[in-house]
Amino acid sequence: MQPPPQPATFELPLFPLQRVLFPGGHLPLRIFEVRYLDMIGRSHQAGTPFGVVCLTEGREVRQPPPRNAPLAARGDGFAYEAFHDVGTTATITHLEHPNPGLMEICCTGTQRFRIHARERLKHGLWMAQVELLPDDSAVAVPSDLETVATTLQDVVCNLVDRAASPAEMPLQPPYRWDDCGWVANRWCELLPLGNADKQRFMSLDNPLLRLELVADVLDQTGLAQSLAGRR
Repeated sequence: MQPPPQPATFELPLFPLQRVLFPGGHLPLRIFEVRYLDMIGRSHQAGTPFGVVCLTEGREVRQPPPRNAPLAARGDGFAYEAFHDVGTTATITHLEHPNPGLMEICCTGTQRFRIHARERLKHGLWMAQVELLPDDSAVAVPSDLETVATTLQDVVCNLVDRAASPAEMPLQPPYRWDDCGWVANRWCELLPLGNADKQRFMSLDNPLLRLELVADVLDQTGLAQSLAGRR
């Protein structure tokens, strides 16, 4: 009997952050570290994505190791970095160079992926062999969860009223109010959840389950009514 086919993987540069990016999410970034300036420039020029992963250890900007760190943990002279195996590809939608050595970009989360192997290059950039995960199935919001979607619409109307420009909106169109995965993802971005919870929700393959868990959070905290009422 032949072994089952292995999932197709490809090489992807990674950008570890202290946040979770969801598919369809809006991500503005200021890029100034050398390890990312070249990577972002290449991604933008080629029109290819990079991967955003949430840190479990370390910080977004490279730091020297603590003075009491054991020699084995000092590595290349920078503090240890670790991150989750499931992340989201990011596509650059806008790039500016306000100053030499500085990029300001806007990205959109596109598709989840799982890391199979990773390597940190000499200048600190992480490269990984990743497998793309399936997009969320299109699942209509059921009647018992319609208030979760309609309240999100109220929140977005509130944000539009307060935003100085459409570009400042944390939720960007197209809006898919009747899609379980989209509604759940946008709530996860707005709610004050810890990164561990956001990572758990993002990693779920079932969009209806994700929305049900979001609804539980909204019921327990009462935040939906509070956010929607600020008009």
